Amino acid sequence: MTSLTRYPISALPLPPPARLLIHNLTPDPTTPSVSAFKYTLSNNPSIQRRARITAPESHFSHVSPFPLPFPYEIEPPENPDDAFDKEEYVEQWLAEREALVEASEQTESDNDEPLQKLYPASRHNDMELLGLSNTALRDCLPHLDVGDAFKHLGKPSLLGHDDSRGKQAEDSKAAATRQELIDVLGGHAMLISGDDADVPFAPWSLRYSGHQFGNWAGQLGDGRAISIHVTPHPSDPELTYELQLKGAGRTPFSRRADGLAVVRSSVREYLCAEAVNALGIPTTRSLSIISLPSIPVLRERRESACIVTRVAPSFLRIGSFEALNPPVELFFLGGGQQPADLEALRVLGKWVADQVLRIERPEGSAWGRELILESTRRNARMVAGWQAYGFMHGVINTDNVSILGLTIDYGPFAFMDIFDPMHICNHSDQEGRYAYKLQPEMILFSLRALLMALAPLVGAESELGGRALSEGWAKEAKSDKISKWNSKGIVLVDEELKALFQREYEAEYNERMRRRLGLRRAEEKDDMDLIQPLLALMADHKLDFNLTFRHLTRFRPALLLSSDTFIDTLLRFTSTGDMPQEAEAPTQWKNWLEKYDARIESEKEEWVGASSDGDWQAQREKDARLANPRFVLRQWVLEEVIGKVEADAQNGRHVLAKVMQMACNPYEPWGGEGDDRADDELDAETREERRLCGIGASSMLGFQCSCSS
Repeated sequence: MTSLTRYPISALPLPPPARLLIHNLTPDPTTPSVSAFKYTLSNNPSIQRRARITAPESHFSHVSPFPLPFPYEIEPPENPDDAFDKEEYVEQWLAEREALVEASEQTESDNDEPLQKLYPASRHNDMELLGLSNTALRDCLPHLDVGDAFKHLGKPSLLGHDDSRGKQAEDSKAAATRQELIDVLGGHAMLISGDDADVPFAPWSLRYSGHQFGNWAGQLGDGRAISIHVTPHPSDPELTYELQLKGAGRTPFSRRADGLAVVRSSVREYLCAEAVNALGIPTTRSLSIISLPSIPVLRERRESACIVTRVAPSFLRIGSFEALNPPVELFFLGGGQQPADLEALRVLGKWVADQVLRIERPEGSAWGRELILESTRRNARMVAGWQAYGFMHGVINTDNVSILGLTIDYGPFAFMDIFDPMHICNHSDQEGRYAYKLQPEMILFSLRALLMALAPLVGAESELGGRALSEGWAKEAKSDKISKWNSKGIVLVDEELKALFQREYEAEYNERMRRRLGLRRAEEKDDMDLIQPLLALMADHKLDFNLTFRHLTRFRPALLLSSDTFIDTLLRFTSTGDMPQEAEAPTQWKNWLEKYDARIESEKEEWVGASSDGDWQAQREKDARLANPRFVLRQWVLEEVIGKVEADAQNGRHVLAKVMQMACNPYEPWGGEGDDRADDELDAETREERRLCGIGASSMLGFQCSCSS
């Protein structure tokens, strides 16, 4: 890794055109190319800030970062003459604040074709780097040079980015590289290709539609997200990662919103994406969080702006497909619903099958059915991870479900505290549609929505005997023909989809729960006979979900003889002090532990064979601890971090860094786990870690967030 060439963000290599979304999908016709987009930025920039229904065939729209309060406060000239043109004046005001001025110096790089950095002539936002994720950088962008950013944040880099900055010239270069990173990820500078570039490139936002709380919502799209770069991973050129700013200003999909994000929501996403990844659950990643304290944002209260950079191979959603073949052909006042564009559906689907999901198949063969089933496999495994670790998404609308099966769009999420299978973490979800227990069902709903969007294509492919459709496949097709294809596609895939989802979900969920219980052997009926009663005990006795599992890692068969002590400790340390236990609780737990004991003993020989020193029980306990987090990113922890960052960004970022460190290493014995000393006998750091691993105040249990969080 030390020999890896690193590039400043403007010099990161671009993938070849075949791997680049904007070269293979269809842009909004108002900016049909990078050159047209550049012209628009200079001459008619308001186009990209106007909320509008884009053309039926479009997959995305070019748009530049523009973090300013909206509605824009455009002061008219003091003494306008009779020739004053209001529209021209607005365009000029916007253009002066667009990033159109090329940097006088490009950052030094070994890359011959870095992207241009363009800056605004008249927009000066304060920017404060609050955090940079070591783990996301290591996993997704190890070739990104961040200069002295980690030194600036007062923490070490996992990749040694700051190791060789001894000389003054090198220090200056490191500082310039860090500042460029902040400029770009803070939405101040824009990266765009030069006029003579081999691979034209400009930032974009995706168009998609979706079902929100079960109801069709028409066009939605990236209202506050802008993809600003995409680069191949150095170890796998076929794997590319997009960098996307969340909260960087209005796009054509913002509707009535300002396109901004606040510190509160940004801290939550920045921390939780990395926490979910540390649990082994597929997710988008968080690279950075940058505060823009001078930009006011109105939500439930007045807050300040903040931008999170998130990273993923793709941010395409199920709603990206629904936009191209809406479930109903309705046209109503104000727009929101376009007719189907089945050719655009084919273009998107083929590119996703080949370049995003990378489905292997014979040349020229059909891909529609395989795309649906591959997305089903991935999403089933993802939601199984949610359920196994008590993660609740809060808004599983079809526009929030990734085609790649990644956890995406962290809003009113939560990790389970006291176990309640019907807990609702989103206070906007008054009917409980997205309650914890119903999450697998809601992911399945979304996958069936994907099938409904692609059904005519699947039906048409089947008529061709499994060959891929060619360009213009539905151009001459009449409505009855399309309806026939649609019906056939649903019949061909629906039952298979549901069966595959259930099979993949159960296999992944059971495997994760076995690991949490320190079990090696898959025994489907016996597994459920252990897992379901355990969850029932947690619910009945109001025990903390993840703390209960962590405590069970200490159980050994020999403890069954002294199970009263073990159970007493479990009941005291996995519940809040103001929740008295029922009298029969110890007996019920003892009955369950006897079954658990028998299952562990039945696997003894397998553990003995896996143990390096013959201590099979220690090996089993060690493996179980590596599947059960000591630290959980609870709501009370998030609220505390948010409060400290909002009150004092400079000091708050140290708290943010500490919580990120714990979230990225959740299985470590934080806080001197196992140390029986009282809190006041511990050093300050260990004492704080122990506190952060606690349940917190009972008033925060079941804390709900809104969709604006």
